Amino acid sequence: MARINLLPWREEARRERQRQFLITLMMTAVLGVLIVFMVGTVFDQKIKHQQFRNEMVQKEIRILEARIKRIDELERTRARLISRKQVIERLQASRSTTVELLDNLAKTIPVGVTLTSIRQQGPALNLAGSSQSNARVSAYLRELETNDLFRNPQLVVVKSAQNPATATEPYDFNVNVNLRPPKTAEEEEGFDGQDGQGGPE
Repeated sequence: MARINLLPWREEARRERQRQFLITLMMTAVLGVLIVFMVGTVFDQKIKHQQFRNEMVQKEIRILEARIKRIDELERTRARLISRKQVIERLQASRSTTVELLDNLAKTIPVGVTLTSIRQQGPALNLAGSSQSNARVSAYLRELETNDLFRNPQLVVVKSAQNPATATEPYDFNVNVNLRPPKTAEEEEGFDGQDGQGGPE
């Protein structure tokens, strides 16, 4: 005998499809959440790694900045020491130059000339004194020109003294002259070395 299915099979099929769709949707949502979580975790790890690297770089930068600061301090100390060394060398050179100056002034003063004032400002020297005549002053200028210590002597004035110190020197004169630059320690050592090499064996 034939059987007739009177159940609403279309409704059953629709409900089955809806159930399958919901399951698929839930699986997709769960999978999406997992993917997002995994991607977030990966990015968090990368961010932490980059932050760690940044901290290492900042630490190295601080170390280098401290070294640079120390180097700057050493450079300033070096500059100060060089400046002091140069001052000491100039003082030593000027000390020897003073002795040499007095010695050469005594050698260059001719008879009939008396120095009454010596003023120095750097390499410039002003000599004032009295003389028996203009010719004596000219002779003094020639002596200064032939001396190796003095450069470019120039007569400023020579005139009759208003109140001569002695009757034998009735003229006052004023002369400007420049000093030879003082020799450095290296130049003096080199000069001595050349003398030593040039001496007899």
